[in-house]
Amino acid sequence: MKLQKKLKRSANSAKKNSVEGKRVFVGMSGGVDSSVAAALLKKEGYEVTGVFMKVWQPDFLPCTWREERLDAMRVAAQLGIPFLSWDFEREYKEGVADYMIREYRAGRTPNPDVMCNKEVKFGAFFRRAIAEGADFVATGHYSRTARIVRVKSVKSKVKSPNAEYMMLKGADSTKDQSYFLWTLGQEQLSKTLFPIGGFKKSQVRALAKKFGLPVAEKKDSQGLCFMGKLDMKDFLAHFMEEKEGSVVNEKGETIGTHRGAYFYTLGERHGFTITQKGTDNAPYYVVAKDLSTNIITVAHKVKNTLEYAVKELQLSQINFCRGTVPDLARAYTAQVRYHGEQYSCRLVTLGGSTSKLSFMLQFKKPVMADAGQSVVIYDGMECVGGGVIEK
Repeated sequence: MKLQKKLKRSANSAKKNSVEGKRVFVGMSGGVDSSVAAALLKKEGYEVTGVFMKVWQPDFLPCTWREERLDAMRVAAQLGIPFLSWDFEREYKEGVADYMIREYRAGRTPNPDVMCNKEVKFGAFFRRAIAEGADFVATGHYSRTARIVRVKSVKSKVKSPNAEYMMLKGADSTKDQSYFLWTLGQEQLSKTLFPIGGFKKSQVRALAKKFGLPVAEKKDSQGLCFMGKLDMKDFLAHFMEEKEGSVVNEKGETIGTHRGAYFYTLGERHGFTITQKGTDNAPYYVVAKDLSTNIITVAHKVKNTLEYAVKELQLSQINFCRGTVPDLARAYTAQVRYHGEQYSCRLVTLGGSTSKLSFMLQFKKPVMADAGQSVVIYDGMECVGGGVIEK
């Protein structure tokens, strides 16, 4: 037992020495997850700087960023680390909000949380942090990275290590956020830390209390990245004209009305009005939409509406986290919604230039997916990458 304790102390000492002097800029939102991430890194011996990211918010939504920044400042003060506020209003407005409105207007279903990570957290924030001398950036995402070292032989017969980084799911399956991080590549993964990725949410809460953080009891944020919980149709109505249209059932019978076909996502069950109700109160789900006629089609059971499901999805904007095309002979799983079903699939190349191949996913069983959605590919616990659905 004494030997084991001695070995553990030795390992901890070696780890502390390996991070000594390493600078980490932590994106601190004022929430529990990012606060615990900063505390863990400080405990491990990193030189930690907390950074609050101020982004664009429309004037018709409650202004919450000042309260969130104050919470982040309190945590930084508790931990005794420097604290900065960086303004990324333009990057968020152009890269997230404008993109989201543009996609909905085109009748597609965007994923603003994916773009928030790509354009802001691992875009503008990442670049500025590295430019200002950070060795790493860190966030409170429930995800993990792993480093693989391969030894390659060169003509001189001298072996040189080649590092490759994988992105893995978070240990807490109910909180895993790798779905929103499929756009990350080797540059980001090699310099990113996810300190809470190996913990369950309950453990993170316990750590917040152990560290005495002032946000230990704070409720989790929900909804759109940085903006929080909002009614998407009400939000979009400030930028897009509402056009009342018909809701029809699978027989083509008009049974209700809606606010505009481009507002709706396949599989959605809210936001439209059913005026012709049947004998039961089973919910209706959107299974199809037609922008030209401004009609949405609904059905009681999404999984049984095979007429609207497909077995192939063509992808655009594809990214593979390891930076190379994965083994096309392998079977993978894919997820078309956050915390959605994992569908067995194969990745197929459609050709193109070596630097810009195009791909599609072939599924064993039909799936319902909307153009514009993110589809994320997994190999067990590894997030292989993903793309945007183009039907």
